[in-house]
Amino acid sequence: MRLSLPFLLPLVAFGLLQPVLARAGETLPERDLKKIVEQERRLLESSAKQGDKLDPEAFRVQAQEICHDYELLLHDSPNYALAYADYGHLLYKLGMSKAAVGMMLKADQLDPSIPLVKNQIGDYLAEAGKPLEAVNYFLAAIKLAPDEPLYHYQLGQLLYTARDDFIKSGDWSRAQVDDAMHHAFQRAAELAPDRIEFTFRYAESFADMDKPDWDGALKAWAALEEKSKTQLDRETMRLEAANVLIKQGRFPAARLLLATVTVPALNGQKQKLVAQLPAVPAK
Repeated sequence: MRLSLPFLLPLVAFGLLQPVLARAGETLPERDLKKIVEQERRLLESSAKQGDKLDPEAFRVQAQEICHDYELLLHDSPNYALAYADYGHLLYKLGMSKAAVGMMLKADQLDPSIPLVKNQIGDYLAEAGKPLEAVNYFLAAIKLAPDEPLYHYQLGQLLYTARDDFIKSGDWSRAQVDDAMHHAFQRAAELAPDRIEFTFRYAESFADMDKPDWDGALKAWAALEEKSKTQLDRETMRLEAANVLIKQGRFPAARLLLATVTVPALNGQKQKLVAQLPAVPAK
């Protein structure tokens, strides 16, 4: 049983590709790119605030204008790797993944040292069903930026979702895939201990291995419960811990823990776990 939280992994911070430039040393293409990136930031932030009230046609027109500005910049500066990378990042967020990866590949050709470019090419390849190619780009991104938790997280997700592909390749054993996956999630959690999408996934990963580490899982869920700031979050972690106790056959402990879960929103998940407990013998 996999209990889920409504987490949406945020994209890498906007404008991460754009370096901090000294004003005195800026070139004209650098200044132009900064202006475009700022326009893009304002558009996407405004659109996010509008939510359901967003005017799709107005958004399309403004996005097209920004894309046109990118095209002009690249026409005048055809070897500007960061411009290709930023443009590809925008196209990716607009759902134009094929065009986006074309820009990213061009950026990578011009400058193979941009980690976000490697990561987004890996994203595209993973979504295209090419995990054995994607993994090399994720690993390259990690090598370039070892302290970026997102890259470790995405490597872990790739190894988990495409485990069979890696094993069938003959280059990975099940134990190697499991170990690399678990380590990737652990590293993401270590680098961003306040990002629940990373720490939650790390705690889940103890059960994703061929030989689950149930004791390790219990410690991870207990640690998350201790850090949780709301009753809903704390009791969610208890449900996860109760699930582990049931897997271990520790039914009395699971029953006691489930009795402490009282948030109505979690009742459905709670009852699914209660149904897995053996009946208490009548006295």
